[in-house]
Amino acid sequence: MTYCPSPYFYRRRQTREVVVGDPARGGVVIGGDHPVVIQSMITCDTMDTAACVRQTLELVAVGCQIVRITAPTVKDAANLKHIVAELRARGCRVPIVADIHFKPEAAMEAAQWVEMVRVNPGNYADKKKFAVKEYTAAEYAAELERLEEQFTPLVLRCQQLGRALRIGTNHGSLSDRIMNRFGDTPLGMVESALEFARIARRHDFHNFKFSMKSSNPKVMIECYRLLVARLDGLGPDWNYPIHLGVTEAGEGEDGRIKSAIGIGSLLCDGLGDTIRVSLTEDSPREIEVCRDLLAQIPRLTVGPLKRAIESTFPFDPFRFERRGTPEIELSETTHCGGQQPARVVVTRAAWDKLAPRIRPRDDVKPEAIYEELNVCEVDPLEDFTVNCATQLVTVKDEVDLPAIAAFRLLAAQLRRRGTNNPILLKDCLEFDPVPLEPKIALLRASAVIGALLADGIGDAILVRSESGAGQSLRLAYNILQAAGCRSFKTDYVACPSCGRTLFNLQTITARIKARTDHLKGVKIAIMGCIVNGPGEMADADFGYVGGAPGKINLYVGKTAVKFNIPEDEAVERLVDLVKEHGKWVEPELAVAPTT
Repeated sequence: MTYCPSPYFYRRRQTREVVVGDPARGGVVIGGDHPVVIQSMITCDTMDTAACVRQTLELVAVGCQIVRITAPTVKDAANLKHIVAELRARGCRVPIVADIHFKPEAAMEAAQWVEMVRVNPGNYADKKKFAVKEYTAAEYAAELERLEEQFTPLVLRCQQLGRALRIGTNHGSLSDRIMNRFGDTPLGMVESALEFARIARRHDFHNFKFSMKSSNPKVMIECYRLLVARLDGLGPDWNYPIHLGVTEAGEGEDGRIKSAIGIGSLLCDGLGDTIRVSLTEDSPREIEVCRDLLAQIPRLTVGPLKRAIESTFPFDPFRFERRGTPEIELSETTHCGGQQPARVVVTRAAWDKLAPRIRPRDDVKPEAIYEELNVCEVDPLEDFTVNCATQLVTVKDEVDLPAIAAFRLLAAQLRRRGTNNPILLKDCLEFDPVPLEPKIALLRASAVIGALLADGIGDAILVRSESGAGQSLRLAYNILQAAGCRSFKTDYVACPSCGRTLFNLQTITARIKARTDHLKGVKIAIMGCIVNGPGEMADADFGYVGGAPGKINLYVGKTAVKFNIPEDEAVERLVDLVKEHGKWVEPELAVAPTT
């Protein structure tokens, strides 16, 4: 079972075409040989027709090709008629997608007015009760029959009206039925989506795509890989397009890094037909990031290799496991490999600029100087020898491979030789004649190093595409945090806002960060509503979630513990909750993490 022909060269996955709207009148065709399509979502109240039209036009003006609008109720879904009519009257033909959770009747209404309907299998026909139950075969079959009764009318309506569907599972909102049989796992996400796909196919409806979204880039990558492998195993006519996205990625550099790790890794392996970068920022900012990320893929990939190499994977594509290595010494005070966290290496030139500014208690500081390491530089396309099993190994510059393929091949070559030397990752193996813009260097480094870390490869990292010494150091640490390899600061899961959001996400996120951004190793989820499920906060310590207009619910992990707190009190009540659980440190007393 595999998800791409080879981990070493690029070949885009061939899919059937899905038509969204009338291509002759501004619609788009997804999949096939068509370019990857960029989409986003407006953030205003769906009942505010003027605001919805304005935000949609703003997105289209900067290059958005599909716009999603939430429809939480039948009333909201009915107002899509007026939104779409006004857009068309203004000459805007961009396809509109209705985002549906919980209410099949809203989906049925929305399908009359928009070109695509997105349903979440975890909550379309199921009310999540967190019930623990062992299903008999008959009980499980009865659940599937109930699901078919609920979903079939929408399939038939979409078929009749020429609409498209997106079957979009979320890591945080799997149904109780799926949770009890498969757990909160990538397999559960895939099986949940396939239940709905089978119903569509029984009615000979094929105009749909899949998505598998998570706020954790590693989980997201595993889900999509498994989905594609399962689709391939089901037969050549299961070649449906897929939409890529890291949900609740957050804002600023962190949101861009998480998205580049998840989306970039999969694009480099030839997967993905539509993408969205979900940022807790104004939606038009997402489009620039999408375009910039797509533009990097040709530089980060290679076509069929000039010489044959084995296509076996040097890692398990469907279950994260860090590659096992011996622990070695980088310096008198720092080790890497083994159970040590991935270390941050800098060049001598960067060290000379950084050294005067480093303080003993700084969390972000170089841990080794590249030129002083006992590192073996090799070309993985050629035969090579390593001095000993504990020597640090890396790919030398200017090899005839892009970085992701080169380091995967290095891991494979070492395994073939029966050695497991620690590997130093580089974000680039050649340099552009003109230094990259910081935003481009961030995306490239995140996609390359993040993809390899998600494969379980890498014991130390070296970022060189960012020319600023301080910026490259910070970027290295941010990539490690986003990939789940280090925790040197507070981690935030923040949704991008939509018409369901019950508070101003950008304002509240800034307020929460101002009070908590010194809590190293603590993870806080900031969710405008609970539509994607508390499971999206599965690995968060605390959650700040919109419960009703002006009211906030606070979570510890997946469990709601404080309800209906007035919004003007909620940030301080969150701080109190952190204190109650022994995770609070006063800002002036904050210390670096022990890892």
